[in-house]
Amino acid sequence: MAHCPECETTLDQQDDVEFVDMDSTTGFFTASKRFYLVACGECGAAIGSGVAGAM
Repeated sequence: MAHCPECETTLDQQDDVEFVDMDSTTGFFTASKRFYLVACGECGAAIGSGVAGAM
């Protein structure tokens, strides 16, 4: 179980966070990159992020 660093809401279910697709770009070798942000479902504070790439 985790807690939001901003509002202290308990984050223990998938519905407690929001996954946001921030931007999609085409780069080297025409590979698509997608940037994701994980945010608290209660206050919207950013909790984590990541990049996914595909050919």
